[in-house]
Amino acid sequence: MSLFALSPSRGPRWPVATQAALGIAVPIAVMTLFGQAPLGYIAASGAFTVLFAGSAPAVDRIRILPFVAAGLIAAAVLGVAAAATPWPWLVGIGVVLVAVVSAALCFGFRLGPPGPLFFVLVFGLSAHVVASSPIAPAVYIAALAAGCGFSLVVAAAPLVLPRVRARRARPFAELFPGPTLDADARMLLLRVAIVAVLGVLLGLVIDPTRTYWIVGSAVAVIGVAAARRAAFERGLHRMLGTVVGAGAYALLALLHPAGLWLALLLGALQFTIELVVVRHYALALVFITPLVLLLTGAATGEIGALDVAFERIVDTVVGAALGAASGLLHPRARAAR
Repeated sequence: MSLFALSPSRGPRWPVATQAALGIAVPIAVMTLFGQAPLGYIAASGAFTVLFAGSAPAVDRIRILPFVAAGLIAAAVLGVAAAATPWPWLVGIGVVLVAVVSAALCFGFRLGPPGPLFFVLVFGLSAHVVASSPIAPAVYIAALAAGCGFSLVVAAAPLVLPRVRARRARPFAELFPGPTLDADARMLLLRVAIVAVLGVLLGLVIDPTRTYWIVGSAVAVIGVAAARRAAFERGLHRMLGTVVGAGAYALLALLHPAGLWLALLLGALQFTIELVVVRHYALALVFITPLVLLLTGAATGEIGALDVAFERIVDTVVGAALGAASGLLHPRARAAR
């Protein structure tokens, strides 16, 4: 995974990129037209659903993605519930539980990339938005569930073509082999558990409301590849990509995008991300960082807050360093052979 070269193409990415762009842009645009833009920003988080099983045929994806959507909604419910209690430390415990449980399910059932990352982020974003905005918990969950549902419709759209429907669907035992954890999966799960606990503890020192971003950055570095070198390379990519991406956010925030313009901007960012993420991780993060910051800022009314960009850089560097360091738990490649 070089910083100066693109990985080989693994087939056309534009179908998944288009679905992801529609999943994030359409809810924002529609709810803006109805005068409920904040609900559109929340529903746009449901676009994370279509980021999974991107290489699977449509007949298989539409059977996999409902489980992903259910997991994202469950993570949001837990995040909202934790934020509604008078005990802020419950959010930190929830981050650890969601990270470990989602990692066990993703690795145990071979869900593949992007792994447990978005379940952690949805939990943290849900807790953060509900705690810092006047949106009622039930309304938040309903909006996010509607976004997940819309993403499922978008993912199912190719099935209107007879040639797509004619493809034989694989049995569930092949779609979700398991639950089993081989040696590599157990090591990945152990790394997720370690970085989740350490990330939350570090978050208590840095800022308890930002622990989910630290843990999410560490989990993103771990990914789904059980290799020491991959951990260091992904950590470097995440640090550099996030720093450049935070600078891009600062420039975009000066424009104060809102409404339909913000929907178009986020859709374009999401489309670009899906095109490049499998070929260059750092380059993808140049677009991922402003997308998440703009989406979170819109949901909480903080777009344009440059201190948030600086905070995200700090959180990402800490989390990426944790994720990369956890790669030392893997044996050296030569020793493993």
